[in-house]
This record gives sequence, C-alpha cells and structure tokens, in this order.
Amino acid sequence: MSSAAPRTAGPDHLWSVDEHLEDILATVRPLEPIELQLLDAQGCVLVEDITVPVSLPPFDNSSMDGYAVRVADVAGASEEFPAVLEVVGDVAAGQADLLHVGPGQAARIMTGAPLPPGAETVVPVEWTDGGLGDGPVTGMRARSLAPEAAEGHVHVYRPAEARAHVRAKGSDVKAGDRALDAGTVLGPPQIGLLAAIGRGTVRVRPRPRVVVMSTGSELVQPDEQLGSGQIYDSNSFALTAAAIDAGAIAYRVGAVADDAETLRATIEDQLVRADLLVTTGGVSVGAYDVVKEALSHVGDEDAAGSGIEFRKLAMQPGKPQGFGSIGPDHTPLLALPGNPVSSYVSFELFARPAIRTLMGLDDVHRPRTRATLTAAKALSSPKGRRQFLRAAYADGSVSPVGGAASHLVAALAHADALIVVPEDVESVEPGTEVEVVLLG
Repeated sequence: MSSAAPRTAGPDHLWSVDEHLEDILATVRPLEPIELQLLDAQGCVLVEDITVPVSLPPFDNSSMDGYAVRVADVAGASEEFPAVLEVVGDVAAGQADLLHVGPGQAARIMTGAPLPPGAETVVPVEWTDGGLGDGPVTGMRARSLAPEAAEGHVHVYRPAEARAHVRAKGSDVKAGDRALDAGTVLGPPQIGLLAAIGRGTVRVRPRPRVVVMSTGSELVQPDEQLGSGQIYDSNSFALTAAAIDAGAIAYRVGAVADDAETLRATIEDQLVRADLLVTTGGVSVGAYDVVKEALSHVGDEDAAGSGIEFRKLAMQPGKPQGFGSIGPDHTPLLALPGNPVSSYVSFELFARPAIRTLMGLDDVHRPRTRATLTAAKALSSPKGRRQFLRAAYADGSVSPVGGAASHLVAALAHADALIVVPEDVESVEPGTEVEVVLLG
C-alpha cells in the first residue's frame, strides 16, 4: 500500500521519467504476507526459506520394472549360462511389509517400489525371461507379463553392478537441505517440490489485485455498434492483460463516461478489491479538470495524507501522468494517458514496477540491453524528452516498428521492445548502439 502522497511542484514543472518512477516506488510497499494453500500460491513470492523435512526419495527404490537380487547371484550371467533364481514374491510401489531376498533368490519389483532387505541391485525385466523360462523378455511380451509370472524361478541373462537401477534415498534432496529461498516466485515446478516434501501451505506475499478502468464518453465495448465519433475501448483490455502478465490478479472495469460523479462512484466501488488502481484517459488538457475533481475527493472522510498529483513528464509518448493514493487505506492509483501507445508505454515504465514492488520482488523492471539500430534513416527525437519508440529486437539488432505517433496501436502489436532515446539526443543514426527495453 502507499504510505504518503507524492511530492508536489508547480504546474509548469517538467518531471523526469526517473523522478516520477522514484516517487512511485518510494510510496508503494510490498503487501503483507499470508499463508496460502499450494495451488493458491502459484505466482506468489515466498517470504520464508523452505527447508526439506524429509529426504527425496525417502527410501531406496527401483527405477525399473524387474527383479531385486543380490549382485553375487547374477555375476557372470549370460544368454548361454543364465543365473536361475527362486522368485520369492512381488514388491509393489507403496508396499509397507517387505519380503527378504536371500542367496539365490529374487523379488519381482515395480518402478518406484522400495528395494527389499537383502537385495543389492535391480535387474530390468528385459534382461530376464520374466519367470517363463524361454529366453529374454522383449517387446510387447515385456509389458504384458501377468503377476503369476513372478512365481517359481526366473532366468537372468546379464549381470548387474551393485545398486544398478536403484534411486538412492536422498539422491534428489536430503533432509535439512534448502529447498527454496525466500524471494522465489512459485511456478509449477516449485509447487511440485513443495508438495513432494509434504508442504500443504506456504507463506507468501499475495498477488496484487489491480483494477483497470478506461475513461472517456467516446468509448464503446468491443462487439457493440459504433456510433458517430465513437471508438472501441482497447486500453482497458491491453492494460488488464499487462497487469496479469506482470503477476497481478487483474479486474477490468468497463469504460466510464467523462463525468466526475460517475467516475468517483466507480472508483469508490472498486477500492474494496484493489491493491492498485490504474486509470487510462482524462489526464491531459480537456478532460483534466473532470478527472482531477473526481480523484481529489474519493474517501475524503478517511483519506488524510491521500491525494493525486497530476504531472507533465519529460517523455514521449506519455507526457501527462497522475499518481498518488486514495481512500481510507491509501490505495495507490496511477492515472495514465488515454492514447493507446502512451498508456501501454506508461504502464510498462510505471505500473509494472509498482505491481512487482507490491509482490515483494527485488527486480521490478523489464530487462534492458544494448543493440545496434537498424533503420532506413536517422531517428529524430524531441529535445529535452526521453523518447520510447516501439521496436522489434533480434540477435543484437533493433529496428523501429511503425511511426512515433501515440495512436498507432497496430504497430504496437508487432513490437517486442522499446528503443530509448535520451533527453539530450535529437537524432540517432542507423548503426548506432542504443538502449533497448525488452518487452517479451
């Protein structure tokens, strides 16, 4: 949650990208840890080191279907002179009462079954006649032996070294080993490991709940008929998907008309399920006053220390931005611009790090690299602005995708990177090495 309102400045102050991001990350705090069932914890960040309570595997077991035997009893065994052993019974996976394998004896054993006392190695069933007495077992016959084939004697046609085809106790992890470190993001393999060592619950920071809403009376939902002057609401879909991609549980709210009372009521309704609110649209000249009015009075009676600051940033796209906290719990809110490219770039630069901070991650930013610019002509950039250009990155090279205009959503769909042009650079020639933000 947010702990304080952002610093303020005059209306004409031009904030840098770094200043704005610094303010956001200084006021957003990781969510409090909770205990969750394993499947509910997927995508969450561990807040504790996990120590293995029991070795994996917890006992010596067979990695093959075959026969558990003593090494000396199959030494020198061959096709011409097989070792003939008495089969004393079966050992199945999960079997508690184990029979004993003595000299000249064998126990038919299944994959995963514990190695019985007295046995020193496992002979695969394919090295035997399967107890049928007519040559080595191969093909379909090896897979279709009935349990009664384990009665009587078995012919073994190859020797086996000590502990061959045996998974040793603790060969995966031993009791007392560190299984997972605090700070680990729990994915399917980590969930599987926790279950394997007997953990049914785990202490994590929950995935942040992010509510995304678009503002604008001109917005229409997909599949609805467009009227004169209307456009489809794409921002709320793109940003909700981006929030999920960042690790959040995201809720998309339908477009809200440019009316202060309606917007304020909608935001107040959403506070109950939000760890972070993201709005898009209504932060530039025109709708600015409506949004500012709506956001400045949410939860007034309990919102001491809350407040939203609207800013102009030295960046392109995404100059108009808003950030602060609202409501009794000081829920952080990011007000992003409404142009599709501006809103998405702003989300990547500001909202994604905020979400990752709420999760308790150490590294909250997209990876960056250096790449050689491939372009037909030099790139131009406005003086004093940090420009972020949509681009395609591959094998150390990066090329622009589409133009610089902030409404070109089709080009954005084909970009997997952003070229970063610093504030003091007005032109970038082809072949120049540039900084790249990797979005994929």
